[in-house]
Amino acid sequence: MRRRIALGILVLAVLVGACTATPEGGGTNADGSATPPTSATTTPTVTVPTDRLPAPEFPDGLDWLNTAEPLRLADLRGKVVLLDFWTYGCINCIHIIPDLERLEQEYADELVVIGVHSAKFTTEGATENIRQVILRYGIEHPVVNDPDFEVWRNWSANAWPTVYLIDPAGGVVGAHAGERVYDVVQPVLEQVVAQFDAAGAIDRTPLDFALESDGLPTTLLSFPGKVLAEPGADRLFIADSGNHRIVEVAPSTGDVAAVYGSGRAGYADGPALGAQFDSPQGMTLSPDGTTLYVADTGNHAVRAIDLGSGKVTTSLGTGSQARMYPPRPGRGQFVDLSSPWDVHYHDGTIYIAMAGSHQIWAYDPETGDAGAIVGSGRESTLNGPGATAELAQPSGVVVGDDLLLFADSESSSIRFSSLATPELITATLAGSDQNLFDFGDEDGFGTEARLQHPLGIEWDPSSGTVLFADTYNSKIKRVDPADGRVTTLFGDGQGWADGGSPQFFEPGGISLDGSTLYVADTNNHVIRAVDLETGRTTTLVLRGIEQFTPPPDDADFGGTIVTLDAVTTGAGPGSFVLDIELPPGHKVNEQAPSSVTWQTEGAAVVMAPDAERALTGVTLPVEIPATFAVGESVVTSDVTLVYCPTDAERLCFIEQLRFRVPVTVTSATVSPRIALPYRIELPDL
Repeated sequence: MRRRIALGILVLAVLVGACTATPEGGGTNADGSATPPTSATTTPTVTVPTDRLPAPEFPDGLDWLNTAEPLRLADLRGKVVLLDFWTYGCINCIHIIPDLERLEQEYADELVVIGVHSAKFTTEGATENIRQVILRYGIEHPVVNDPDFEVWRNWSANAWPTVYLIDPAGGVVGAHAGERVYDVVQPVLEQVVAQFDAAGAIDRTPLDFALESDGLPTTLLSFPGKVLAEPGADRLFIADSGNHRIVEVAPSTGDVAAVYGSGRAGYADGPALGAQFDSPQGMTLSPDGTTLYVADTGNHAVRAIDLGSGKVTTSLGTGSQARMYPPRPGRGQFVDLSSPWDVHYHDGTIYIAMAGSHQIWAYDPETGDAGAIVGSGRESTLNGPGATAELAQPSGVVVGDDLLLFADSESSSIRFSSLATPELITATLAGSDQNLFDFGDEDGFGTEARLQHPLGIEWDPSSGTVLFADTYNSKIKRVDPADGRVTTLFGDGQGWADGGSPQFFEPGGISLDGSTLYVADTNNHVIRAVDLETGRTTTLVLRGIEQFTPPPDDADFGGTIVTLDAVTTGAGPGSFVLDIELPPGHKVNEQAPSSVTWQTEGAAVVMAPDAERALTGVTLPVEIPATFAVGESVVTSDVTLVYCPTDAERLCFIEQLRFRVPVTVTSATVSPRIALPYRIELPDL
């Protein structure tokens, strides 16, 4: 029997924003609830002990990610190791990712972070699904999948997230459950490093891990979280969450009309392509259709986009997560928020699904005032008056027939408050109301139905029913408020398929325009369109998104720069050959636009008038004419290729290449033909 770690180790701090759990057997606390976060903001003074318990070794046979082979703590002697017990749907676990990254950067040579993924939900236990979340959040440290809680039990963990610190000799320094990991851990880590440095026992040899992101192709969209259709306007807004931007598209053609955000995570107001977002999610339009409000989740803010000028401003939030829990009400840019996940404009009020504090907020865009109207901040399933109700990570919000409806993700339910009642009494429309661990995939009536972490929600005015994305079940479902009946409409197992029997992969958002339901198919990196009348699903192909990349110099260029050896050739008519080799079984997409542009420095090379051309659907290689004269030039060619598998034409990848080649032209009579070679390789998954 493997020894469990004793609970008498040094506790680094109290619980701050943690979800407690007893996952063995799927149990809960005695009252079926989770311990609420506290408002503690101070960091304790800690004296690092010298006599420490040895850390339990990792069991054999577990799946590892972000590393080429399983790790052993014994092989990491000389490094400080931080274990992070997490589960990927937990908002508190998401909140500490920046803290872990900061520690990794500041202690790059001394610290190794290892994520231990002990899943709450069934879907979260699949290694492939964990891989997707690693890619979504850009996690670059090793992660071990602990689906049966073996590692969890050995360490006596009881909350997500919990971190343990292990010294370079393999001794357990202490543990911290909850958020604010940096504030709590950094002082202790500094002492541990100093202690072992004095003894010459720190190993600063760099470690190079094989990341899941290595060699992966770039998709046109990256983990789109939410989508918003403007009814009757042929205008669709996409939260391109993984690319930290908002994309505006005409769904009838797929033509991209505008992009808001530079494509890099950050927090900056300004013009469309100069502004920055961080993992944006839900969106809502002002009644006149001129302003788009965005739940800028990673920046803990609500942003506003002027759709006429493209200018982005901050309506609500400071850009930093609230340190008080739950966040206090306030006004405009002076109020702290915590992971707003969705927004919905109704009758002069913007309702906000505040996932990070388990509340629904109301924001008046005229006065700037905002505050919680539903949810005490305690994470659980208790219904009742809005001020005392207990929610669990609401991640989607909509209004229909005076019902304030929300997808309550961690309780796996659809809940609502009646706007017609002053106390905003809450109730459960679909899914269990018993505890946070009562989930599944069962149609039925009201609280007898079982869901799994729903994220998206929409009101269907034509039928008076609620549509929702049952995210972890990869299905689109409907619930009728009249009788609570839950029905699966679309989705048959996790995957990708269009047609009459579609498949989705953890869809995060939905939006309705007449009889067309748009779905942000998050892990498939696409937007799907479901015809509710025929039941058929298609995938939206975007056209022209590459036009909205900020003009790059080499420092900002997001693609691959290929610098070729200098070429000496003769004068006269000749050509450049785009000799780009696609992966086996792939082709240049016949619908989405690909293109090539040219720039020459010096007079030795003059490109043909049609050298800048579309490459949509071409067969590679492609020969581009040019004229060569005696002298010297530097030729730069920017190529954008949208390519896809031959058997899945709507699954698009995008490759951006910048070729640069110095050319010397002599009076020789050799016909110039200069190859620009590149091979696109995909990793074996």
